[in-house]
Amino acid sequence: MVPSVDVREATAGDAAALAGIAAAAYAVYLPRMPDGMRPVPMDANYAAVVERGGVWVTERDGTITGFVVIVVSTDHVLLENIAVHPDFQGQGVGRRLLALVEDITRRQRLTTIRLYTHVVMVENQRLYERLGYVETERRRDDDRDRVFYEKALP
Repeated sequence: MVPSVDVREATAGDAAALAGIAAAAYAVYLPRMPDGMRPVPMDANYAAVVERGGVWVTERDGTITGFVVIVVSTDHVLLENIAVHPDFQGQGVGRRLLALVEDITRRQRLTTIRLYTHVVMVENQRLYERLGYVETERRRDDDRDRVFYEKALP
């Protein structure tokens, strides 16, 4: 049985926890990144991200276990970042966050979710494809080799 996960909007007081989760979740990719590059989420200013809005966290027993950052546009929702602390990966936290993004997209009366990931993050790519995301392109963007995905909601 998967333990329950509570979801809520992030608050300013969550910024340090989000930075810690991002650092832990994305650390696995550091050896794969070219030329000592770091995944962008590892260096984000989470206080500013939370202040901008569109950030939700998952909690279990008062501990923040993961988070998602979205940006709502006129014709789609951009899933800008999703991260789950390694101690909680494989326990349904990421899937709960992805389901939340779908719920928000529908509430906004939109039918498309877009995201991108670095080409070296192959585990993420496989997960997105299993969940119905379709690769739309690969290109160099901001000096990074990225894979772009889109999911159409019914």
